This record gives sequence, C-alpha cells and structure tokens, in this order.
Amino acid sequence: METGARTRRREELLGRLIEIFLARGFADLGVADLAALLRCSKSTLYTVADSKEQIIVTVVKAFFRRATDRVEARLAEEADPRERVERYLSAISTELAAASPAFFADLTAFAPAREIYRRNTRFAAARVKQLVLEVSPGRDAAFAGAVAALVMEAVHSGEIKASTGLDDSAAYAALSRLLVPRP
Repeated sequence: METGARTRRREELLGRLIEIFLARGFADLGVADLAALLRCSKSTLYTVADSKEQIIVTVVKAFFRRATDRVEARLAEEADPRERVERYLSAISTELAAASPAFFADLTAFAPAREIYRRNTRFAAARVKQLVLEVSPGRDAAFAGAVAALVMEAVHSGEIKASTGLDDSAAYAALSRLLVPRP
C-alpha cells in the first residue's frame, strides 16, 4: 500500500513539474526553487530522480509521453484517412500550446532534453508518414515525413512564425493541407 501511495505522489509531482516547466522553462530553476514552488522538501523532489539533470530528463520524457498519449487518443477518434492527418497535426499543436518560449529555449539548450525532443519529432514524422500512406499509398510518404519533421522543428523554434506570421495552430493546418491536398 505504501508503494502505491509513493507512486501516486511521484506521479502528482511529475504532473506539477510538467506544468512548471511548460510555463517557466527549467534551466534557471534549481532544486530548491522547484521544491519551494511545489511546497515540498528537496528530498521529496528527489523521489522523482536523483539529480536536477535527471529530474529534467524525467519530466521532459513524462511530458512527451503524456502528449503522445493524448495525441493518439484524439487520432483514434477519426476514421477518415484525410482527416486523420489534420487531426494528428492539430492534436500536436494543442499539446504544445501550453509550452512557453522559455520551455522550448531550455529544450534546445540542454542536450539530453534536446535529444528527447528530437526523438519525439522523429516519431511524429514517422507517424505522419504512416498517415499519409493511409491517404495515398502511391505518394512519397518518406518525403512527406521528412517535410513534416523539418516543418515541426521550424514551428517549435519560432522560424515559421517569424517568416510567415502563422501561429503554431495555423502552421499545422497549413502543413496538413500541404501533405494531404483536398480534391
């Protein structure tokens, strides 16, 4: 029973840490800062992981795991192959909407977090490729996946908004139209 309570407490801490990281980033927050924000002790915080760097990695992984689960759940609600591409990209945009520029800057600056982000982007690009194949098996789905990965990274870095004025949601909608043009 005690293990179940500890697991629940750890999951609660992870959820709250995700929200803090998304809102404020993580690079400028020490373990003492995080403990104060969570109103817990540093030793309680160390139940998440053994060091600040490991806490960051654990929280970033948990964020992307949660986001992936939510995106896949939204995708499962749609049967039409054309709509599935748009649903998938829209769901990604929704999940990332809560992430502040500080969060994305910290993801980019901290190598282990950057690698988690890249892995998730590669996964998403492979998923887009699979979805494009459902729409049109003859299309060059590998190219579509590569385009999706490049655009996704450019959306998250702010390059798309800077060069086109499109916010994340509009950029994902445009990517969907590019990958699966309407007849």
